[in-house]
Formats: sequence, structure tokens, C-alpha cells
Amino acid sequence: MKFDKSSIKAFPKKVNPSTAAGIFLSIILILFIIIVAANDPLSFINLTGLVIVIGGTIAAILLSYPLRDIRHGLKSAKLIFFYEDLNPQREANEIAAVAQMWFNRDTLAIENIIDSINNPYLKTGFQLIVDNTPVEDILSLLKWRIARLRAKEKAEANIFYSLAAYSPAFGMLGTLIGMINMLQIIELKDIAGISYNMGIALITTFYGLIMANLIFNPIAIKLERRTEQRIMIMSMIMEGITLIAARRSPSFVRETLKSFIKHYDDELKD
Repeated sequence: MKFDKSSIKAFPKKVNPSTAAGIFLSIILILFIIIVAANDPLSFINLTGLVIVIGGTIAAILLSYPLRDIRHGLKSAKLIFFYEDLNPQREANEIAAVAQMWFNRDTLAIENIIDSINNPYLKTGFQLIVDNTPVEDILSLLKWRIARLRAKEKAEANIFYSLAAYSPAFGMLGTLIGMINMLQIIELKDIAGISYNMGIALITTFYGLIMANLIFNPIAIKLERRTEQRIMIMSMIMEGITLIAARRSPSFVRETLKSFIKHYDDELKD
């Protein structure tokens, strides 16, 4: 089987269609609420309530996580805007090609293509094979790499789950502040003051719910889904690498990877 170097070239990132559609519908929903469902659109603009929710949420997240983790989490958020071309067939073709080379004991050919591989996980696996690393050690290292990726990306997603929990909580805090202020002036029958504080009481809850359910929770869920898809690819690579290291026949490796890809498609499409 000829090794196709074109299969390992980086693919340009495309805008994720589901994210784009979600953002569009979210904007439409908010505009509908503000313009159509509200008697006065300006009633949904309350700087005090916005400062309470955003300021409180930021303060809570800074107290909860190290600044380094927050920076990594915010950086990972941009990934949801792009469609990552996760194509297990590319990796399967590369593994099958190397399996044939290893079966033919053509170590030099494998060494020549390692530097051309963009997938660092796959490159590590091939290098371990060339170095004649025991199968048990290869399996242990590759499993550790998967566990490390899962832990790192889970921590990034958890930051957004925390933001989703904090923002409604500070929305309720704004509601309590507005209610307390309103009770203090209710005997004065100051309609303007009562209306202002009632606005703070209600709008902060609105801000918190919007941030949690249209921003933070969707980002966290999408990051988790991305992680699971990447781990499925890595698991396939790990299986292929260990089969090659065990000197299983190229046809056996190829058929095993085919079965894995079929399972992968079922997981993503069912």
C-alpha cells in the first residue's frame, strides 16, 4: 500500500455551521424579546444589573481558578466557532501504510515519513515502533497521553460550566438587591425609585439566564463533545499502533481499523 503524503496535510478550518446557526438564532431570539415582546425595548438595558451579573461572575471565576487556567479556557472557546476536520480515515490510511512497511521490515521508509506527519500523537506512536519499544510500554504511554488530554480539556470545559452556574446566581443577587432597595422606599411611594429598583430586580435574572444558557453552557457542551471525538480518534490510533508493534499482518490491521471507523461513524451519526 503506497503511503499518501497528501493525506497528512493540514486542512483549513471552516466555520462550524451549527455554531453559526446557534448564534444567529440566539440573536433573533434576543431581538424578538427586546423589540417585539417588550413594551419598551429600553427596559431591557440596565447598566447596574449588567455590572452586577458580569462583575460578580468574573470575580467568582477569578476566585475559583488560577489565571493560567482561565486564559487557557478562554482561548479554547474560539474552537467552537470552527469545524475541525476529524477524519479517522486519514489516520487509518497512514497506519495501514506503516503496517505494510513494518511487516516488510522497511524501517528506513517509516523513519522517512515520520517528520512529515502532522498528528503528534500518531508521530509518537510511529517513533516508538521504530525504536522497538515493548508493546506494553507503548500502550502505557499512549493511554497516558489520552488521559492527559481528557483531563486538560475537561478542565477547560469546567470553567464554562462554572460561569454558567455563577451568572444566574449573581442574577438572583441583583434581584435581591433590587427588592431590598424597593422595600426601603415603598413607604415613600416614590414611583420612579420603585420602578428603577424593580427593573434591577428583574433584569439581572434575565441577564444571568441568557449568559448561562445561550453562552456558557453551550460552549462547555461543545468543548466536551470535541474532546470525545478527538479521544475516539486517538483510541483508534492507539489500537493500530499496538497492532503494528505486535507485528500483526497489514490486512488484520486494516480490517480492525475499518471496524473502528464504522463504530466511529455510528457514534457520530446515530
